[in-house]
Amino acid sequence: MTDTTAVAEDKLDFKKILPIFIIVLVDLLGLTIIIPLMPLYATSFGADPFTIGLLGAIYPMMQFIGAPVLGRLSDRYGRKPVLVVSQIGTFIGFLILGLATNLWLLFFSRIIDGISGANISTAQAAISDSTTEKTRTQGLGLIGAAFGLGFIIGPVIAFLSLAVSGNNYHVPAFVAAAFSGLSLLLTIFWFEETLPEEKRGRGAHKGAFSLNAMIQAISHPAVGVLLVLIFAQQIAFGGFEQILSLFTLSRLGLNAAGNALVFVFVGIIVVAVQGGLIGRWSRQYGDRRLIFAGLGLLAGGLLAVGLTPARPVPWYSEAELTAELSGERQLPGETPPTNDVPIALPDEADAGWLGLAWILVAMVPVAIGGGILQPSINSLITKRVRSDEVGGMLGISAAFLSAANALAPLIGGAIFQGIGPVAPFILWGALMAVLLLLALRLVVPGREENAPAGLARGGGGH
Repeated sequence: MTDTTAVAEDKLDFKKILPIFIIVLVDLLGLTIIIPLMPLYATSFGADPFTIGLLGAIYPMMQFIGAPVLGRLSDRYGRKPVLVVSQIGTFIGFLILGLATNLWLLFFSRIIDGISGANISTAQAAISDSTTEKTRTQGLGLIGAAFGLGFIIGPVIAFLSLAVSGNNYHVPAFVAAAFSGLSLLLTIFWFEETLPEEKRGRGAHKGAFSLNAMIQAISHPAVGVLLVLIFAQQIAFGGFEQILSLFTLSRLGLNAAGNALVFVFVGIIVVAVQGGLIGRWSRQYGDRRLIFAGLGLLAGGLLAVGLTPARPVPWYSEAELTAELSGERQLPGETPPTNDVPIALPDEADAGWLGLAWILVAMVPVAIGGGILQPSINSLITKRVRSDEVGGMLGISAAFLSAANALAPLIGGAIFQGIGPVAPFILWGALMAVLLLLALRLVVPGREENAPAGLARGGGGH
């Protein structure tokens, strides 16, 4: 091998990776444009909190089902056809969302987009095809960068499109559809197939992913408790993301545009943590201590969010917000209804800055804790299993995250509706506090804290 070849293998080929990066980013933009908007969009069609929770659960449910299917299809037929078909599905899903005239169309659009959005596994496979062993981590790391950008850019796009359209909830969905259409064109005309025909179909004999594999993983002596932690913390953090818009609506009188800015605030903190700070903290304190810190921060932050004073923002107008939320059901010539919004709105007389200031401060530990936990737990998992178990165990971890993302809005919506807006956050904070106590007892120091740095990532872990 020549020196020139060696240098080439050490450098990531961004020309090959860039189309994949854009595809993932567009999928995430669609999701992150919708997260702050969807609960209020559903409210405008008369949905109660539990139904809104069910709507939030549909997308990850479909991802959980679709990801292994699309992954296997891409192994058999190639990456490009699967990516093109899934992008068409995403585009159609966004169009249906923008054209929705009733609640069932919202559900239908999220089902289509969830199945199509499961192409993340295909995108990861395409990156693996396009990288060497030396550049694979960097290439796959770009997917993490796409997540970070999505959680900042998406809510900004939602805010701007709502501001320009006078809070027309249909417009952000059409904007997402435009991005999806652009991504589809790039996939068709720019993306080059990464899986040669002679390598296709080799995994056709493999069985489908099974629930039994997840159950067996929990019993793994080195990482079982870590998988339980990653599932439980996502129940809280994922539920926080899905229900937050309803909470700020009922406590602070924030509309969809206001909630989009709140999500930008949280996204910036999470990106700052995952984009730079966590690497330094991990080297300084170790993954195990970061897990403890993340659980503690999430516990305190969620409890503080739940205690947010019911003080609407100074610019709040109950009549204007009611009209905004009721406008989707207004017929031509009909006066907008004023008393059929299914979420109780705050009293204008109590308006002030206290509620907004309180929740922004409270969300700092929530965002830091949420940003710390998932990568720290996954990092510790990779250090406590054999090298030939890493890929499979991270796949199991991703499956637990998907399951938690599906359950979190259901649980949060049911508690919100059955007990009240404060209850989900108080219960989630208490759950994180209990998990912290259990983690302090069960997540004991491993050999990754005792072995020399060069050996800490070796096999074993039993």
